[in-house]
Amino acid sequence: MDTTYDVKIWKIETRVWKSKTSYRVVWFVAGVRFGETFETSALADSFRSDLVAASRRGEAFERTQGLPVSKLREENEMPWFDFACKYVDMKWPRAAGKSRAGNADALASVTPALLKTTRGAPDSRTLRRALTGWAFNTKRRDEPKPREVEQALKWLKTNTAPVSRLNDKAVLREVLEVLSLKLDGKQAAAKTVNRKRAVLFNALEYAHELKLLTANRLSEVKWTAPKSVRAIDKRVVINPRQAKSLLSEVEAQRIEGQPRRSSGPMLVAFFAVMYYAALRPEEAAMLRKSDLQLPEEGWGELLLSETAPITGAAWTDSGERRDRRQLKQRGKGEVRAVPSPPPLTAILHTHLTTLGTAADGRLFRNLTGGDLAESTIGRVWDKARKAAFSDDEYASPLAKRPYDLRHACVSTWLAAGVPSTQCAEWAGHSVAVLHQIYAKVIAGLESAAHDRIEKALDWQGDEGPTRGGA
Repeated sequence: MDTTYDVKIWKIETRVWKSKTSYRVVWFVAGVRFGETFETSALADSFRSDLVAASRRGEAFERTQGLPVSKLREENEMPWFDFACKYVDMKWPRAAGKSRAGNADALASVTPALLKTTRGAPDSRTLRRALTGWAFNTKRRDEPKPREVEQALKWLKTNTAPVSRLNDKAVLREVLEVLSLKLDGKQAAAKTVNRKRAVLFNALEYAHELKLLTANRLSEVKWTAPKSVRAIDKRVVINPRQAKSLLSEVEAQRIEGQPRRSSGPMLVAFFAVMYYAALRPEEAAMLRKSDLQLPEEGWGELLLSETAPITGAAWTDSGERRDRRQLKQRGKGEVRAVPSPPPLTAILHTHLTTLGTAADGRLFRNLTGGDLAESTIGRVWDKARKAAFSDDEYASPLAKRPYDLRHACVSTWLAAGVPSTQCAEWAGHSVAVLHQIYAKVIAGLESAAHDRIEKALDWQGDEGPTRGGA
């Protein structure tokens, strides 16, 4: 190796071209000029600091590439792009479709902060499309790709920094800043940022496990994440009268005399199981006749064991849009029992009598027997809200999404005095999560709780303290 100690390092140059700012590190080795361009000042400063530190240590620089010997060793380490693909492949077999898509989204957000240079880089949208559509999708990575995607992936393969850069807290901070922004440069929602940060943390744990990092130092970075609000907005919760009106308007969306060809009647029971039994939409989608334990009238029970969230065909093993899996945060085959109050029991009997089931026993399906489309659910619900509500109510958050029916159900249980432990079991939550989501609802029940306590204490309100004596 041909090396020298003749090294001069210039200050970082800031360049602006077409409203885009880049940062260039320039240095000379034995009189030969070298340079590297970075998208962020933190990456440029980190790279320059490494050069300065190597020079001060009296380290030799290689003449051909202009890098210190230690840096050349670093260049032979695993690049971020290769590691991110390896991480995706490790998580893929056991991950749900939504988790797979979420991992790809988070890693694609991180990657722009870990580019060695922006020279020759494709535009940001093409890079993101290449990453989320192919590179970070184990199933599609080896499939044929558009020419621009092939070129983008080829460029990424040789232009991401080594994973070891993430040992530097300054680089981690820059990664967090990039991760917290949307594609248009605006601040992303707090829930999105926290989800992506969780993926990054898990990826760094894996890098440490592979000995690519000396430690996962993400928690050492004093960075304030956007505050996430988990508690529901009480304004979304409907009352029983409004719920009945909405279900009537759903049923009214029919083709006269052809209920089996009408989306409205098909979805009445779908929305009803969400309002009366707090089912998630993806749980309702997989409800089968065999899951129903119903008397002719009165209280029955729903036995839930499957869920089918919409994730997109690219992320499921089956190639279907819905990812059929076990219940959320439960083992395969585990069952959750939920009570069916008398109104729901009646609605389910009507559904079975007039509409029957799909060939596999599912209650809810599209007009050809396939899976319900999210667009159909949303369209029918929006029409029902418009018909049932006043203009002001329609413009408000009141039951804006079908999912708000589940919130209304749990709120009704709590208001009726059902213990939070039982509500959590029926809803498929932990008690801690239930208290976070329904904190405002629970707080609103304090006056009723006070009345019950006074009644238990037999307090009359005008009594003084009891005195002892004969």
